[in-house]
Amino acid sequence: MIHKLALFIFSDLLLAFLAFYSAGLIRLGIAEVLLELHTLHGLLNASIFAVVAVFASQFMDVYDIGKNTRKSEIIVNILLGSFTSFFLLSMIYYLNPSVMLGRGILAISIALFALFQFLWHVIYLECRHHPRFSERIIILGTGALAQQMGQLAASRGNFYCVAGYASCSGDNDHVREGDEGFSPLPPEAIVSTSEDLLASAIAGRADLIVVALSERRGIFPLRDVLRCKLNGIEIMDAPSFYERVTGSLMLEQITPSWIIFSSGFRRTSLLALFKRLSDIVLSIIGLLLTASFLPFIALAIKLDSRGPLFFSQVRVGNREKLFRLYKFRTMGQDAEKASGAVWAEKNDPRVTRVGAFLRDTRIDEIPQLFNVLKGDMSFIGPRPERPEFVENLKKLIPYYSKRHFIKPGVTGWAQVRYPYGASVHDAVEKLRYDLYYIKHYSVVLDLLIFFETIKVVVFGKGAR
Repeated sequence: MIHKLALFIFSDLLLAFLAFYSAGLIRLGIAEVLLELHTLHGLLNASIFAVVAVFASQFMDVYDIGKNTRKSEIIVNILLGSFTSFFLLSMIYYLNPSVMLGRGILAISIALFALFQFLWHVIYLECRHHPRFSERIIILGTGALAQQMGQLAASRGNFYCVAGYASCSGDNDHVREGDEGFSPLPPEAIVSTSEDLLASAIAGRADLIVVALSERRGIFPLRDVLRCKLNGIEIMDAPSFYERVTGSLMLEQITPSWIIFSSGFRRTSLLALFKRLSDIVLSIIGLLLTASFLPFIALAIKLDSRGPLFFSQVRVGNREKLFRLYKFRTMGQDAEKASGAVWAEKNDPRVTRVGAFLRDTRIDEIPQLFNVLKGDMSFIGPRPERPEFVENLKKLIPYYSKRHFIKPGVTGWAQVRYPYGASVHDAVEKLRYDLYYIKHYSVVLDLLIFFETIKVVVFGKGAR
């Protein structure tokens, strides 16, 4: 999923540059365009246009593969992205006229980019919906885990085509009546046994074999799977397939050895330095941009209810080190005096009128930028929890403590992919995304989360 998003963003950046210089060619002619192309000023103008155009597209869900299933939806989102990019670029040109695109180049550039973008996304959509371009998979196993992988593949439309299941002696014994809604597979769904796995994979034109055995010990067909691997067929276990499809980790099936030997979970010193410098820059910019609004926020909080302006609370940080997190107060004074530490609820009665607005708009989290600047938090990372909850969750949820191997963040992959959590079940679901982020931590993923966070703030999704 991340790779597809990166492909779209990178390809659209190239299309934006193409649209920019094509507009210059149409409006100015080849001689002036070639002259301008070799100047730093021309490259800066093109880069600003490309970045803003792609950001506007991301903001308007152009890259939401799950939503854009029809041409009409693609057209609407691209048009919204075009209007948004025009608005944002107009603001930039007003603030810095030296980078302004004159003589109609901006309008032509946006129109051409919208056309190029539409053609490219429609081509991708047509290919995606064509069965010939589906990734064909054979699932090794017939038990509950194998059926779960089959349902997961089917839920992604034509991205995957299940060519069938390969039975493996001992695995089908794990499916019983009433076992989480699963029942034994019909005979026609089983295309082979593990002994003729290669022949069935070739006959079914399988690109991928998903190993989904509830128990591998003593029944895993090593020789047959190895033959498929050496014949160019990709082999993937169930947790890795789940990770590829959902963008989260399958906690129920991963083991310490899977974590140790899997790719990812790497943090270089250079990447850590870049992240820290980015945190400092972003927190300073955020504080400067919001400084003029702080007196009005303070006045609204004070007029609405009695109590201090800021709310501080002990949270669990990197390597389970405790730190004090700061927010604008959104609840009445001593809100937990009677109840003790409890999760926030939907329409929580403890939240004040102004507090509800601050939470919906995420304004209450502005003081956390001081935590970022201090180094207790990062701009992007797992959400910091209270120590009272962490101790309980560590006992109930495997690998929960592993989310504390990096700094907590103001926003993160779990925050933009899953609604606000207020239960043990929600904590499990969010942990899937937190561990995925820790495994795939990169600058590209951070940029994607940053853009998604802006959308969440503007549209007010997931707040409590």
